[in-house]
Amino acid sequence: MTMPTSAIDQILGADRAIEDVRKLVRKAAASPARCILIYGETGTGKGLVAQAIHELSQRAGGPFVDINCAAIPTELIESELFGHERGAFTGAAAKKIGLVEAAHGGTLFLDEVRELSPVLQAKLLTLIDKQSFRRIGSVQPINVDVRFVAATNRILFAEVREGRFREDLYYRLQVVAINLPPLRERGDDVLFLARRFLGELSDRYGRDIRVLSPEVENVFLRYHWPGNVRELQHLLERIVALEETDRVEIAHLPDRILREVAGSPGSSGPAATSGRPTSFHDATHAFQVDLVRTALADAGGNLQRAAEALGLSRHALRHQILKLGLKSRP
Repeated sequence: MTMPTSAIDQILGADRAIEDVRKLVRKAAASPARCILIYGETGTGKGLVAQAIHELSQRAGGPFVDINCAAIPTELIESELFGHERGAFTGAAAKKIGLVEAAHGGTLFLDEVRELSPVLQAKLLTLIDKQSFRRIGSVQPINVDVRFVAATNRILFAEVREGRFREDLYYRLQVVAINLPPLRERGDDVLFLARRFLGELSDRYGRDIRVLSPEVENVFLRYHWPGNVRELQHLLERIVALEETDRVEIAHLPDRILREVAGSPGSSGPAATSGRPTSFHDATHAFQVDLVRTALADAGGNLQRAAEALGLSRHALRHQILKLGLKSRP
Protein backbone atom coordinates (compact mmCIF):
# COMPACT_ATOMS: atom_id res chain seq x y z
CA MET A 1 0.00 0.00 0.00
CA THR A 2 1.33 3.43 -0.91
CA MET A 3 1.66 5.76 2.06
CA PRO A 4 -0.06 9.15 1.71
CA THR A 5 2.40 11.87 0.79
CA SER A 6 0.47 14.99 1.82
CA ALA A 7 -0.51 15.87 5.37
CA ILE A 8 -4.20 16.39 4.53
CA ASP A 9 -4.34 12.82 3.14
CA GLN A 10 -3.03 11.55 6.46
CA ILE A 11 -5.91 13.09 8.44
CA LEU A 12 -7.79 9.82 8.22
CA GLY A 13 -11.33 8.92 9.20
CA ALA A 14 -14.87 8.50 7.90
CA ASP A 15 -16.75 10.07 10.83
CA ARG A 16 -18.50 13.36 10.15
CA ALA A 17 -16.50 15.10 12.88
CA ILE A 18 -13.16 14.38 11.19
CA GLU A 19 -14.58 15.26 7.77
CA ASP A 20 -15.57 18.62 9.23
CA VAL A 21 -11.98 19.02 10.44
CA ARG A 22 -10.61 18.39 6.94
CA LYS A 23 -13.02 20.95 5.48
CA LEU A 24 -12.05 23.56 8.09
CA VAL A 25 -8.33 22.88 7.53
CA ARG A 26 -8.75 23.64 3.83
CA LYS A 27 -10.71 26.82 4.54
CA ALA A 28 -8.23 27.98 7.18
CA ALA A 29 -5.26 27.31 4.91
CA ALA A 30 -6.78 29.36 2.07
CA SER A 31 -7.82 32.23 4.35
CA PRO A 32 -5.70 35.33 4.97
CA ALA A 33 -5.78 34.69 8.74
CA ARG A 34 -2.40 35.30 10.35
CA CYS A 35 -3.22 33.17 13.39
CA ILE A 36 -4.80 29.73 13.71
CA LEU A 37 -5.31 27.85 16.97
CA ILE A 38 -5.60 24.06 17.11
CA TYR A 39 -7.20 22.33 20.10
CA GLY A 40 -6.83 18.62 20.72
CA GLU A 41 -5.82 15.99 23.23
CA THR A 42 -2.40 14.36 23.03
CA GLY A 43 -2.22 12.05 20.03
CA THR A 44 -5.08 13.56 18.02
CA GLY A 45 -2.77 14.88 15.29
CA LYS A 46 -2.31 18.59 15.99
CA GLY A 47 1.09 18.62 14.29
CA LEU A 48 -0.34 16.90 11.24
CA VAL A 49 -3.10 19.49 10.98
CA ALA A 50 -0.56 22.32 11.26
CA GLN A 51 1.51 20.75 8.48
CA ALA A 52 -1.61 20.37 6.31
CA ILE A 53 -2.53 24.04 6.82
CA HIS A 54 0.95 25.03 5.64
CA GLU A 55 0.95 22.70 2.64
CA LEU A 56 -2.46 23.89 1.43
CA SER A 57 -1.70 27.59 1.87
CA GLN A 58 -0.02 30.09 -0.40
CA ARG A 59 2.96 29.76 1.93
CA ALA A 60 3.60 26.15 0.95
CA GLY A 61 6.76 27.15 -0.90
CA GLY A 62 8.15 28.75 2.26
CA PRO A 63 9.52 27.10 5.40
CA PHE A 64 7.46 25.21 7.94
CA VAL A 65 9.16 25.67 11.31
CA ASP A 66 7.88 23.98 14.45
CA ILE A 67 8.77 24.30 18.10
CA ASN A 68 7.42 22.40 21.08
CA CYS A 69 7.15 25.06 23.75
CA ALA A 70 6.95 22.42 26.49
CA ALA A 71 10.14 20.63 25.43
CA ILE A 72 12.60 23.53 25.73
CA PRO A 73 13.71 24.94 29.11
CA THR A 74 12.25 28.36 29.87
CA GLU A 75 15.67 30.00 30.00
CA LEU A 76 16.48 28.82 26.45
CA ILE A 77 13.22 29.23 24.57
CA GLU A 78 13.53 33.00 24.01
CA SER A 79 16.87 32.48 22.27
CA GLU A 80 15.39 29.62 20.24
CA LEU A 81 12.52 31.81 19.06
CA PHE A 82 14.21 35.16 18.54
CA GLY A 83 17.89 34.33 18.24
CA HIS A 84 20.69 36.37 19.79
CA GLU A 85 23.69 38.49 18.95
CA ARG A 86 27.22 37.47 19.73
CA GLY A 87 28.04 38.31 23.34
CA ALA A 88 24.39 38.91 24.29
CA PHE A 89 24.87 36.69 27.33
CA THR A 90 27.38 34.27 28.77
CA GLY A 91 27.95 31.49 26.28
CA ALA A 92 26.68 33.43 23.24
CA ALA A 93 29.90 33.01 21.27
CA ALA A 94 28.29 33.67 17.89
CA LYS A 95 25.20 35.25 16.41
CA LYS A 96 22.23 32.88 16.24
CA ILE A 97 19.23 33.07 13.89
CA GLY A 98 16.01 32.26 15.76
CA LEU A 99 13.09 30.15 14.59
CA VAL A 100 10.89 33.19 13.96
CA GLU A 101 13.41 34.55 11.49
CA ALA A 102 13.87 31.10 9.96
CA ALA A 103 10.10 30.91 9.33
CA HIS A 104 10.05 34.13 7.25
CA GLY A 105 7.73 33.66 4.28
CA GLY A 106 6.22 30.52 5.77
CA THR A 107 4.55 29.11 8.87
CA LEU A 108 5.68 28.99 12.51
CA PHE A 109 4.01 26.19 14.47
CA LEU A 110 3.98 26.76 18.24
CA ASP A 111 3.01 23.44 19.80
CA GLU A 112 1.83 23.57 23.44
CA VAL A 113 1.76 27.36 23.32
CA ARG A 114 0.26 27.45 26.82
CA GLU A 115 3.71 26.57 28.21
CA LEU A 116 5.21 29.93 27.23
CA SER A 117 6.10 32.12 30.21
CA PRO A 118 4.16 35.38 30.76
CA VAL A 119 7.17 37.35 29.47
CA LEU A 120 7.30 35.34 26.25
CA GLN A 121 3.52 35.53 25.86
CA ALA A 122 3.88 39.32 25.82
CA LYS A 123 6.70 39.17 23.28
CA LEU A 124 4.72 36.79 21.08
CA LEU A 125 1.76 39.18 21.14
CA THR A 126 4.01 42.04 20.05
CA LEU A 127 5.50 39.89 17.30
CA ILE A 128 2.06 38.95 15.96
CA ASP A 129 0.82 42.55 16.02
CA LYS A 130 3.91 44.20 14.55
CA GLN A 131 5.40 41.35 12.51
CA SER A 132 8.78 42.39 13.83
CA PHE A 133 11.09 41.48 16.70
CA ARG A 134 14.59 42.03 18.07
CA ARG A 135 17.23 39.43 18.62
CA ILE A 136 18.47 39.18 22.20
CA GLY A 137 21.25 41.75 22.60
CA SER A 138 20.14 43.89 19.64
CA VAL A 139 18.14 47.12 19.31
CA GLN A 140 17.62 46.66 15.57
CA PRO A 141 14.09 45.47 14.68
CA ILE A 142 13.77 42.66 12.13
CA ASN A 143 10.63 42.51 9.99
CA VAL A 144 9.16 39.11 9.16
CA ASP A 145 6.22 37.71 7.22
CA VAL A 146 5.00 34.71 9.22
CA ARG A 147 1.72 32.87 9.76
CA PHE A 148 1.35 31.62 13.34
CA VAL A 149 -0.27 28.25 13.98
CA ALA A 150 -0.50 27.43 17.69
CA ALA A 151 -1.70 24.27 19.40
CA THR A 152 -2.71 23.26 22.89
CA ASN A 153 -4.14 20.21 24.63
CA ARG A 154 -5.84 22.37 27.26
CA ILE A 155 -8.96 24.54 27.31
CA LEU A 156 -7.14 27.81 26.78
CA PHE A 157 -9.96 30.07 27.95
CA ALA A 158 -9.88 28.27 31.30
CA GLU A 159 -6.17 29.13 31.46
CA VAL A 160 -7.10 32.77 30.81
CA ARG A 161 -9.62 32.77 33.66
CA GLU A 162 -7.01 31.26 35.98
CA GLY A 163 -4.54 33.98 35.03
CA ARG A 164 -2.08 31.60 33.39
CA PHE A 165 -2.51 32.86 29.84
CA ARG A 166 -2.87 36.39 28.50
CA GLU A 167 -6.41 37.20 27.44
CA ASP A 168 -5.29 39.51 24.62
CA LEU A 169 -2.98 36.83 23.21
CA TYR A 170 -5.78 34.25 23.48
CA TYR A 171 -8.11 36.35 21.33
CA ARG A 172 -5.29 37.17 18.91
CA LEU A 173 -4.45 33.50 18.36
CA GLN A 174 -8.05 32.39 18.11
CA VAL A 175 -8.83 34.13 14.84
CA VAL A 176 -9.52 30.67 13.44
CA ALA A 177 -9.95 27.75 15.86
CA ILE A 178 -9.86 24.07 14.89
CA ASN A 179 -11.01 21.45 17.41
CA LEU A 180 -9.75 17.91 16.90
CA PRO A 181 -12.15 15.29 18.31
CA PRO A 182 -10.67 12.56 20.52
CA LEU A 183 -10.72 9.06 19.04
CA ARG A 184 -13.32 7.85 21.58
CA GLU A 185 -15.84 10.35 20.12
CA ARG A 186 -15.35 9.31 16.50
CA GLY A 187 -17.60 6.24 16.48
CA ASP A 188 -16.46 3.47 14.16
CA ASP A 189 -13.40 5.43 13.07
CA VAL A 190 -11.31 3.43 15.52
CA LEU A 191 -12.00 0.31 13.41
CA PHE A 192 -11.53 2.21 10.14
CA LEU A 193 -8.15 3.48 11.33
CA ALA A 194 -7.11 0.14 12.80
CA ARG A 195 -7.67 -1.63 9.49
CA ARG A 196 -5.87 1.12 7.59
CA PHE A 197 -2.88 1.00 9.94
CA LEU A 198 -2.78 -2.81 9.85
CA GLY A 199 -2.54 -2.75 6.07
CA GLU A 200 0.25 -0.18 6.07
CA LEU A 201 2.17 -1.87 8.89
CA SER A 202 1.85 -5.33 7.35
CA ASP A 203 3.35 -4.00 4.14
CA ARG A 204 6.16 -2.31 6.05
CA TYR A 205 7.06 -5.34 8.16
CA GLY A 206 6.42 -7.97 5.49
CA ARG A 207 3.54 -9.50 7.48
CA ASP A 208 -0.08 -10.26 6.65
CA ILE A 209 -2.00 -9.19 9.77
CA ARG A 210 -4.89 -7.19 8.32
CA VAL A 211 -7.94 -8.32 10.31
CA LEU A 212 -9.28 -7.67 13.82
CA SER A 213 -11.11 -10.48 15.56
CA PRO A 214 -14.71 -9.62 16.57
CA GLU A 215 -13.64 -9.65 20.23
CA VAL A 216 -10.88 -7.13 19.53
CA GLU A 217 -13.29 -4.92 17.60
CA ASN A 218 -15.58 -4.87 20.62
CA VAL A 219 -12.68 -3.95 22.93
CA PHE A 220 -11.49 -1.20 20.60
CA LEU A 221 -14.97 0.34 20.51
CA ARG A 222 -15.24 0.32 24.31
CA TYR A 223 -11.71 1.42 25.21
CA HIS A 224 -11.16 5.07 26.21
CA TRP A 225 -8.01 5.63 24.04
CA PRO A 226 -6.33 8.30 26.21
CA GLY A 227 -3.46 8.45 23.71
CA ASN A 228 -5.89 8.71 20.78
CA VAL A 229 -4.77 7.88 17.22
CA ARG A 230 -1.10 7.78 18.20
CA GLU A 231 -1.82 5.17 20.89
CA LEU A 232 -3.78 3.02 18.42
CA GLN A 233 -1.02 3.22 15.83
CA HIS A 234 1.74 2.32 18.28
CA LEU A 235 -0.29 -0.58 19.71
CA LEU A 236 -0.86 -2.08 16.27
CA GLU A 237 2.77 -1.57 15.28
CA ARG A 238 3.90 -3.57 18.30
CA ILE A 239 1.45 -6.36 17.44
CA VAL A 240 2.44 -6.51 13.77
CA ALA A 241 6.15 -6.46 14.66
CA LEU A 242 5.90 -9.27 17.23
CA GLU A 243 3.01 -11.54 16.29
CA GLU A 244 2.87 -14.04 13.42
CA THR A 245 -0.86 -14.79 13.23
CA ASP A 246 -3.11 -13.57 10.43
CA ARG A 247 -5.32 -11.39 12.64
CA VAL A 248 -5.26 -9.40 15.86
CA GLU A 249 -6.55 -11.46 18.78
CA ILE A 250 -7.51 -10.59 22.37
CA ALA A 251 -4.32 -12.29 23.58
CA HIS A 252 -2.28 -9.66 21.74
CA LEU A 253 -3.75 -6.73 23.70
CA PRO A 254 -2.09 -5.31 26.85
CA ASP A 255 -3.65 -6.21 30.19
CA ARG A 256 -4.23 -2.52 31.00
CA ILE A 257 -6.63 -2.20 28.07
CA LEU A 258 -8.48 -5.40 28.91
CA ARG A 259 -8.77 -4.40 32.58
CA GLU A 260 -10.23 -1.01 31.71
CA VAL A 261 -12.77 -2.46 29.28
CA ALA A 262 -13.73 -5.25 31.70
CA GLY A 263 -14.48 -2.68 34.40
CA SER A 264 -16.16 -0.10 32.16
CA PRO A 265 -19.89 0.68 32.18
CA GLY A 266 -21.79 -1.66 29.89
CA SER A 267 -19.44 -4.58 30.54
CA SER A 268 -20.30 -7.75 32.40
CA GLY A 269 -18.10 -6.70 35.33
CA PRO A 270 -19.11 -5.21 38.67
CA ALA A 271 -19.50 -1.72 37.25
CA ALA A 272 -22.45 -2.87 35.19
CA THR A 273 -24.37 -4.40 38.05
CA SER A 274 -23.99 -1.74 40.73
CA GLY A 275 -27.17 -0.12 41.96
CA ARG A 276 -27.34 3.48 43.11
CA PRO A 277 -24.38 5.49 41.75
CA THR A 278 -21.65 5.69 44.37
CA SER A 279 -19.07 7.77 42.50
CA PHE A 280 -18.80 10.61 40.02
CA HIS A 281 -17.99 8.06 37.30
CA ASP A 282 -21.09 5.98 38.08
CA ALA A 283 -23.31 9.06 38.29
CA THR A 284 -22.03 10.32 34.95
CA HIS A 285 -22.66 6.91 33.40
CA ALA A 286 -26.22 6.84 34.74
CA PHE A 287 -26.89 10.31 33.31
CA GLN A 288 -25.50 9.31 29.89
CA VAL A 289 -27.59 6.13 29.83
CA ASP A 290 -30.75 8.06 30.63
CA LEU A 291 -29.95 10.73 28.04
CA VAL A 292 -29.31 8.24 25.23
CA ARG A 293 -32.30 6.06 26.15
CA THR A 294 -34.60 9.10 26.16
CA ALA A 295 -33.31 10.27 22.77
CA LEU A 296 -33.78 6.81 21.29
CA ALA A 297 -37.27 6.51 22.72
CA ASP A 298 -38.28 9.95 21.42
CA ALA A 299 -36.90 9.02 17.99
CA GLY A 300 -38.68 5.65 17.95
CA GLY A 301 -35.32 3.89 17.77
CA ASN A 302 -34.22 5.85 14.68
CA LEU A 303 -30.48 6.32 15.13
CA GLN A 304 -30.17 9.26 12.77
CA ARG A 305 -32.95 11.24 14.45
CA ALA A 306 -31.65 10.41 17.93
CA ALA A 307 -28.12 11.43 16.93
CA GLU A 308 -29.34 14.77 15.58
CA ALA A 309 -31.26 15.42 18.80
CA LEU A 310 -28.11 14.78 20.82
CA GLY A 311 -25.85 16.79 18.52
CA LEU A 312 -23.84 13.69 17.55
CA SER A 313 -23.03 11.97 14.31
CA ARG A 314 -24.74 8.62 13.70
CA HIS A 315 -21.41 6.83 14.10
CA ALA A 316 -20.70 8.63 17.37
CA LEU A 317 -24.12 7.64 18.74
CA ARG A 318 -23.54 4.00 17.76
CA HIS A 319 -20.25 4.14 19.63
CA GLN A 320 -21.97 5.56 22.73
CA ILE A 321 -24.64 2.85 22.58
CA LEU A 322 -21.98 0.14 22.47
CA LYS A 323 -19.92 1.79 25.21
CA LEU A 324 -22.93 2.17 27.50
CA GLY A 325 -24.15 -1.39 26.83
CA LEU A 326 -27.51 -0.29 25.42
CA LYS A 327 -29.69 -1.52 22.60
CA SER A 328 -30.50 0.75 19.66
CA ARG A 329 -34.23 0.07 20.10
CA PRO A 330 -35.98 1.51 23.19
